[in-house]
Amino acid sequence: MTIIQPFHLAFPVNDLAAARQFYGVTMGCAEGRSSDEWIDFDFFGHQLVAHLAPEECGHTSSNQVDGHDVPVKHFGVVLTKPDWDALAKRLQDTGMKFIIEPQIRFKGQVGEQATMFFLDPAGNALEFKAFEDPSQLFAK
Repeated sequence: MTIIQPFHLAFPVNDLAAARQFYGVTMGCAEGRSSDEWIDFDFFGHQLVAHLAPEECGHTSSNQVDGHDVPVKHFGVVLTKPDWDALAKRLQDTGMKFIIEPQIRFKGQVGEQATMFFLDPAGNALEFKAFEDPSQLFAK
């Protein structure tokens, strides 16, 4: 059995206080080390680093996927379905504005998955997904 190691992702933000509020409070990610220019977050067991770089912020292009405009640049985590359901409810309860509302994509097809997309305060697109059948993650 392969053990999946945590990934490390560094990404731009235009306001560290807003990133701290969004990732720390809204998303519930514990904060790690930080400086005046970056903040580490425990992003569902992975190392996410928000770097102050306003000139690199924002989502600009999308592609069609199952009838929706999916931001080309995005990141997120594949969760268990119960964890995905809980996160979707928590975000809906906060009034999160979704790019793509929590829903089932590819319903009845190979790769059927729960998905949702939203932006952080700096305009970075995030996707969270879950599979009832985890073997469908890489199914063709």
